[in-house]
Amino acid sequence: MASFLRRLFKKKKNTEEDPPLPVRRQTQTFHLQDFEVLQTIGNGTFGRVRLAKLFGENNECYALKAMKKTEIIRLKQFKHVLSEINVMSVINHPFIVDMIGHFQDESRVYIVLEYVQGGELFTLLRKEGAFSLQAVIFYTSEILLSLSYLHQLKIVYRDLKPENVLLTPEGHIKLIDFGLSKFISDRTWTLCGTAEYLSPEIIENIGHGLSVDWWALGVLIYEMLAGHPPFWGETAYETYRKIISGKFIFESTFDPNSRDIVTRLLTKDRRKRLGCGKLSHKEIMNHEFLKGVDFDAVLKMQAQVPYLMEKKGIDGTGNFQSYPDSYEDDAIPLNGEDREKFREFVNF
Repeated sequence: MASFLRRLFKKKKNTEEDPPLPVRRQTQTFHLQDFEVLQTIGNGTFGRVRLAKLFGENNECYALKAMKKTEIIRLKQFKHVLSEINVMSVINHPFIVDMIGHFQDESRVYIVLEYVQGGELFTLLRKEGAFSLQAVIFYTSEILLSLSYLHQLKIVYRDLKPENVLLTPEGHIKLIDFGLSKFISDRTWTLCGTAEYLSPEIIENIGHGLSVDWWALGVLIYEMLAGHPPFWGETAYETYRKIISGKFIFESTFDPNSRDIVTRLLTKDRRKRLGCGKLSHKEIMNHEFLKGVDFDAVLKMQAQVPYLMEKKGIDGTGNFQSYPDSYEDDAIPLNGEDREKFREFVNF
């Protein structure tokens, strides 16, 4: 156990070839002066997401993700940021947040996203404690359709968790944060993701593919029903040990179909994991847990939603956590080779 965990942070050469990219969507060109930048609605390691009003155009509101170039370089996240924009430039799905455009200045990279006002699924789950079975089936159905869409494009998401599922005021989901996503043709070896949601193959560094998203879906179904993830430790190391063991305990509230779908999604052997066979995502669609779900109606957003989210005007932020704001520009412009790197963002 300890030997392979010590290998977690050793880099393995990625020999996969990038698959052909789908056709990119047309996106808009912006400048920072085009926006009235308002309060922070999200905070990350090297940037913030702020609510931003576009001048003119009926004061349309967007989520403006601003990332410091110095931090992108320092944390060696250049490829992830480039991949995020690359992936989002081809995505067009009702349950995935839409990228409106992207731009950069001397010190930051900006991504302009649709503003999803309902807040995080995480916030709603903590408020409710746990969801009803019908609510979990609803959210699972919409998430399943979004993941299967990504997989059809050969995109692995790798960051499914309640914090990355936003809700529209009408109660539908939108996946966000594609910083760990990438196009793959076979396997990749990058250790990335949130500890409680990592699959065994990521932890063991044996190469992973689309199967990691189905593992994460199993973790999310469990957490929505129980109010906590199936694998959790005081440290990331302890969490990894529990994931590798594959042992977890069901709450008494889990019905047989819930137990079965979670067990089959949280199967350590990815060859036997639900969703990883010849029928791919249809294996999950056909499971008894989702029996009776009309996926055509789900895709058309005609299914009954479990929760409606409060909406206060076009710029309301009441469904998001409050963050201390800092409006001063503390980002430092880059020079030399680091500055030249960001020319790649101009190409798409």
